[in-house]
Amino acid sequence: MAIYLVVLISTISQMGFGGSRVAVSLYALELGANQFTVGVIVALYSLSPMFFSIVIGRVSDRVSPHWPMIIGSVMMMVALLIPVASPSLVMLCVLAFLNGLGHLIFSIPLEAAVGGVGGPQYRQRNYAWITMTWSVANFLGPLMSGILIDTIGNQRVFWVLALLVALPIPLLWLKPRIWPPVAKSGSADGEGEASKSVFDLWRIPALRATFIAGAIIGSAQDLFQFYMPVYGHAVGLSASAIGTVLGMVALAAFVIRAAIPFLAKKLTEATILTTAIFVAATAYLLLPFFVNAYALAVIAFLLGLGVGCAQPMIMSLLYVLAPAGRIAEAIGLYKTLRSVTHVVIPIFFGSVGTAFGFKTVFLSNSGLLAFGGYLQSKAKAAIETARAKAS
Repeated sequence: MAIYLVVLISTISQMGFGGSRVAVSLYALELGANQFTVGVIVALYSLSPMFFSIVIGRVSDRVSPHWPMIIGSVMMMVALLIPVASPSLVMLCVLAFLNGLGHLIFSIPLEAAVGGVGGPQYRQRNYAWITMTWSVANFLGPLMSGILIDTIGNQRVFWVLALLVALPIPLLWLKPRIWPPVAKSGSADGEGEASKSVFDLWRIPALRATFIAGAIIGSAQDLFQFYMPVYGHAVGLSASAIGTVLGMVALAAFVIRAAIPFLAKKLTEATILTTAIFVAATAYLLLPFFVNAYALAVIAFLLGLGVGCAQPMIMSLLYVLAPAGRIAEAIGLYKTLRSVTHVVIPIFFGSVGTAFGFKTVFLSNSGLLAFGGYLQSKAKAAIETARAKAS
């Protein structure tokens, strides 16, 4: 089936991209960078989505997915070879920015098109499989980079990573027909031709509710990755215990994504997404009342079930609710909103935690999630109506 080839292409590329973050950080340290400089370099990976997601989405809506994916793969490959040709901190900054941009060009058309591979009846399954294999790739990529750095050295690992992100190129070139047609039929608002303004996407009630839900659940994941180490250190957990607690989120995400094709046979995306948000809210409500590593690991697993389930549902809803020919643009707008939360959430809740303590951080985020779940439940009727028109 075509979906297996799509999953293979996506997994290989994601392994190379995920592994590059570790390689870049460690190589920067070897070149004498301090912690602040490493932070700046890593932050450059996330700069592209904030400024280019919508533009890339608009272009991706007008061409077959394999062309931008090939361009993105080539850009990532070239970026990863930069420190081989010119090893310096400045070149690592260039690598980080270009690699982030290349990954964006690769991923937006992939996410927009994968929902239609094999037919619309497989949409939820496809997004579940893609996100599930991303979880695996995001684990294997950094692990592989760490092992290779220890065995062949910091600089040589970039050759391997460049090869990984380049492997999809011949597959994309030789198999362009695995992708569905560029534009799908139906629209969220029932109109044939969508307006050219990206703000028109925001004005569609069902899409707006999905954007907000995605931003809120995404911020919950960002906050946990940022604040759990701080909280764990404050309550006396060891580094290995903190790492284990963080790892439970990824484990739970993998488990729930494997179950999504079965859940989707009985429940709609909107129902699953609403439930996932309330599950995450419950996890945050419990967090400040426990300091034991085992209890925190259970709570982290609960949180992982919520955030892990939400991502494929959001992607599936964006696919089916976006106006005809504007799926990638809708995904681009969503990625723009998510990139803003990447920047705002650590700063905002870091300030809240400093002023009012850990309990305020966790409980306020639980309240934010509960509010997001409430908004999603109120919008469920509109989402289901728009979904039925688009199907």
